[in-house]
Amino acid sequence: MRAEPTILHVDLDAFFAAVEQRDKPSLRGKPVVVGGVGGRGVVSTASYEARAFGVHSAMPTAEARRRCPNAAFLTGRFHAYRETSRAVMALLRGISPLVEPLSLDEAFVDLAEADLPDHSVTAVSAFARDLKARVREVTGGLTGSVGVGTSKFIAKIASDLDKPDGLVVVAPGNERDLLRPMQVTVIPGVGPATAESLRRIGVHTVAELEQISEDELVRVVGRSHGRSLYLLARAQDDRPVVAEREAKSVSVEDTYDTDHVDRRLLAALLDRQAGKVTERLQKARLSGRTVTVKVRLHDFSTHTRSATLPGPTDDARTVARVARSLLGDVDTSGGVRLLGVGVSGLADWIQDDLFADQEPDETDPFDEETETVLARLSHRRVWAPGMDVEHDVHGRGWVWGAGRGVVTVRFETADTPPGRVLSLAADDPELRPYSPQVSEPPEG
Repeated sequence: MRAEPTILHVDLDAFFAAVEQRDKPSLRGKPVVVGGVGGRGVVSTASYEARAFGVHSAMPTAEARRRCPNAAFLTGRFHAYRETSRAVMALLRGISPLVEPLSLDEAFVDLAEADLPDHSVTAVSAFARDLKARVREVTGGLTGSVGVGTSKFIAKIASDLDKPDGLVVVAPGNERDLLRPMQVTVIPGVGPATAESLRRIGVHTVAELEQISEDELVRVVGRSHGRSLYLLARAQDDRPVVAEREAKSVSVEDTYDTDHVDRRLLAALLDRQAGKVTERLQKARLSGRTVTVKVRLHDFSTHTRSATLPGPTDDARTVARVARSLLGDVDTSGGVRLLGVGVSGLADWIQDDLFADQEPDETDPFDEETETVLARLSHRRVWAPGMDVEHDVHGRGWVWGAGRGVVTVRFETADTPPGRVLSLAADDPELRPYSPQVSEPPEG
């Protein structure tokens, strides 16, 4: 435990939904739900206006529609989320070399490495208020909730106490008083199963958990988990903020504006990604043994499959062949919204004769069928709610809805007033998806 509040946690508020409201003026101040929009879809993020109706993440979209029928239900635009996240992470890294991202919208920052006059509660509070203003500036108006404390555990809890747009600094010595009234589910790792086990021994709050001996907790939930609960109930957490280390893998992933079901198309996309990954490996004079496929399905569930080769490779055909096989283990019949290929177990040498018994196939994986499928993809007209579009006459906008040969578009951008809504033919040759120029993600 630190003697001063030098660990900061920042959490962008309702991140996906907030980005959509920022970029779509007509949705500002209105309920927005981001996630799967189909019958089996799941809510990823709900704006605070939607949360007032009881909508929350992981809720089935069908239930969210019943609770808040007037909300805008949108698919994700991950290019916009990634760009916004990069701006925030760059800001944080300019403050301290020790920044530990947890996801696109949250991170820990070690203020002991920041340029502060001192680390008193007053100084840290003033710094955090300035940081919140800078986050709003670099994101184009998004808010973030900030918590600061003497440990990661306390900082993360503090950032949840006054959402949205909150700031809580927990003074040293007040940690246990803060925790005691809270439900045990506030402790990391206490999910429904552990909470039920604790309930059976009369534990509902952190104060009650604090009264249980370590031996009893080990008996109830196991050695490792029991020890962790014992310490965290007493606000004891000495985990450091760990900055991102040198990449241990090379990977490529893409998020699609519409869910893909066609197996030949998915295989073609994997082939292309395998080519990009191995090109990066070759440029870095590296090879790898383990091939991993990442798949995010229509319901936002994410699955990974991996296979380890007898020796390292940087061959696109080999990586593509393994990736295709791994994808076959995942049920993609409901649609795929994200696909990725990675290679890990890196080495600075290649076992050249690993597949010497296989005849080289000059057209695999980029054969004629692959290129045909990919070409067909580039011309396919699928309009997903929320996606960015551009029209030769009406300019830029976004899809409100589509069906029966018609696409409804609201023509507006982040920099315009709320725009007008027009219904156009789905095959209108003057209408096309808008692809903003985004920076390349870092390798690894």
